[in-house]
Amino acid sequence: MVWILVVVLALGLFVASMPSYFAYLHTLSATPTTDIGAQLARQDVQQLQDAGLSINFYAWYSVILNGIFVLVYSLIGLILFLRKSENRMALFASFTLVVFSIEAINLNAVQTLPSIGNAAGMVLNLLGSLSISLFFLLFPSGRFEVRWIRWLAVVQVFYWTVNSILSYTTTLSIVNVLLGILFLLLAGSLIVVQVYRYRRLSTTLERQQTKWVVWGTALGLGGYLLGILVVFVLLREVFTVNVVIFLLCATFVDGLLLLFPISIAIAILRSRLWDIDRLINRTLVYGTLTVMLALLYFGSIIGLQALLRDIIHANNSVAIVVSTLLIAALFQPLRHRIQAIIDRRFYRRKYDAARTIAAFSVTLRNEVDLTQLSEHLVAVVEETMQPKSLSLWLRDPASKRTRPDHM
Repeated sequence: MVWILVVVLALGLFVASMPSYFAYLHTLSATPTTDIGAQLARQDVQQLQDAGLSINFYAWYSVILNGIFVLVYSLIGLILFLRKSENRMALFASFTLVVFSIEAINLNAVQTLPSIGNAAGMVLNLLGSLSISLFFLLFPSGRFEVRWIRWLAVVQVFYWTVNSILSYTTTLSIVNVLLGILFLLLAGSLIVVQVYRYRRLSTTLERQQTKWVVWGTALGLGGYLLGILVVFVLLREVFTVNVVIFLLCATFVDGLLLLFPISIAIAILRSRLWDIDRLINRTLVYGTLTVMLALLYFGSIIGLQALLRDIIHANNSVAIVVSTLLIAALFQPLRHRIQAIIDRRFYRRKYDAARTIAAFSVTLRNEVDLTQLSEHLVAVVEETMQPKSLSLWLRDPASKRTRPDHM
């Protein structure tokens, strides 16, 4: 009943705020926008008009984008509520997804409500921030397990309550700096709790659930923070790109946050949990490969442009073609090299098992003595699978009966 009451009120506030938020987006700001869904400056509107768009389009675009974000989070939360309402962790996760989606992206919309905007914004800020913090303290078992995690939860409640009040009542820079430092410490404590749970408290199934949520959080939140640096700082402040390009990049960055509820749903509904190890492996490989190739590509373009300009006075197209061919030639060798390094560093048992099996395949081609081959086979199974007991049964070709040959 509490879940239904709070979620319905939160969603009701969000829907009720849409008309006033739509009007708010038509009001011009004194400074260029630094976030999607914020007010535009006069130069931003001019850039939109140069691209054949209007401020009305921007307002509709922001409202629809916010609506899609809340809809995805709320639908996943509703699925968890309907499928796993008897599980308190699933119930709390579904509550967290709904209120966090409104607080994280759409708090500006709620604050545009007349008379109750600031009060509603303060309550949603408290509920969204506090629920996401408690989620990482409780996941995956739904219990605090040890005493120091309970005390950490008390600190989280105190911090977010004070933060929600002060953010609407004070503008002192020293207070904001102290709150920012404390936020970083508390955010780091959430990582410590998850690592401690994974290593000391979690079962095998709970570890797989943790991997899913950590993977989704790392890609979603990590990509979002990196995107803020690239899109909102480099593109907007350093290179001053057109507002249309800025909106497209910002939309992609916000879309990364959708990985968070999807990973939670998979972890709690326990669907194909065992695929996460392969997924993490591929993410590490191709993520590292993409970063290295991007750095190499842009670095080679800059270097070749400077070199060719002085030697043969070539234009930029030559450097781009040469850099593209270089990246194409390095893609497969570099991918295999990164895969081997990651397997050796993070998947040592799998890496050693693969090497052992590869060596055994060579033995199969060269060994003809059945006794020696049996000993090799038993040794390989013991080394790669490490069973508690092992038996090898061989069929006698003459009698067509099986007998135990090695124990």
